[in-house]
Amino acid sequence: MATSLLRVPPPQRLLRPLAVPERLLLGPGPSNVPSRIQAAGGRQLLGHMHPEVLQVMDEIKAGIQYAFQTQNRLTLAISGSGHCAMEAALLNLLERGDSALVAINGIWGQRAADIARRLGANVYELLKPPGEYFTPQDIEQGLVQHKPLVLFITHGESSTGVLQPLEGLGELCHRYGCLLLVDAVASLGGAPIFMDQQGIDVLYSGSQKVLNAPPGSAPISFSERAREKLLRRKTKPLSFYLDMGWLANYWGCDGEPRRYHHTAPINSFFSLREGLAILAELGLQSSWERHWANCTQLCQGLLDMGLELLVKEEKARLPTVTTVKVPEGYNWKDITAFLMDNHGMEIAGGLGPTVGKVLRIGLMGCNSTRANVDRVLAALRDALNRCHRNRL
Repeated sequence: MATSLLRVPPPQRLLRPLAVPERLLLGPGPSNVPSRIQAAGGRQLLGHMHPEVLQVMDEIKAGIQYAFQTQNRLTLAISGSGHCAMEAALLNLLERGDSALVAINGIWGQRAADIARRLGANVYELLKPPGEYFTPQDIEQGLVQHKPLVLFITHGESSTGVLQPLEGLGELCHRYGCLLLVDAVASLGGAPIFMDQQGIDVLYSGSQKVLNAPPGSAPISFSERAREKLLRRKTKPLSFYLDMGWLANYWGCDGEPRRYHHTAPINSFFSLREGLAILAELGLQSSWERHWANCTQLCQGLLDMGLELLVKEEKARLPTVTTVKVPEGYNWKDITAFLMDNHGMEIAGGLGPTVGKVLRIGLMGCNSTRANVDRVLAALRDALNRCHRNRL
């Protein structure tokens, strides 16, 4: 009788086997997942409160502490992407009426400002054109003028390819009674960052860039100064799911018996654990050097082709994501489509303020190799020779 009530038939496309093409992902992320991490993510599920899973979570915490170079006890992985970690950081730090200063030189500062305004914070913006970074003088001027409780800044601005210098910013913020919040989604493992030494109060990243794990888990850490700010809140965080008090307990960061908060993405944690393990085995210094060397080789190859890089200063180029200006007369969509169709390779166009202006080439984790630099340069030469011009 129940069968006779069915009005929607089974979709035919679901009755066919899953088909997923093999592609070389040289965009700004996600990056390709190596077989070791694929195998970890394909293991059989365990319960989210099983002791073996809690042990994996402890290993993830230790891996994040190494990758971040921190001893913060409030260190864990958010069950969500880097965007989710951005939101978790802001909504736990900020209450309605608090002031936040957001350094904007690309899309991630724009997103942070949007989120902070939705939380009812008073948001002030520091602006730089795409391709430029902030100096300590820029930051100090904003701190003096606006007296914020939190400064948000992006270490690896993947929409513009800028690597933001962080030296001295933590000390500067603390001098003015401000917490330093840093987005390292695109830079972690690819460029040096020292959370404790640089005085960073909240740092977060994502799983799908240099760590080469699938998207869906996001490392985050809070300094003692930031943790004390959480404890002084007058109101509860607006999100239960991202409430750092609950998450700290679930991750064993508060010294109390662990309690159920949410059903975590267990297999994503298995994958993240392996990504952190690979980084630990390679070593941060070796990872930083490899990313820098391959980025330098890529940039020189692009310049040799007569192309123009968006970021002029070599020291300010993000080693994981390189931005090159779209050559005059070409449509960026033609170039990216050609590489996808003829070379099975993804590179991306611009994002946010760089839409239509640049191509973005990512070399992250296992994808950061000399062979991939040669492959993408050859594919680009092929595209520029065969794509029609003046079709803007």
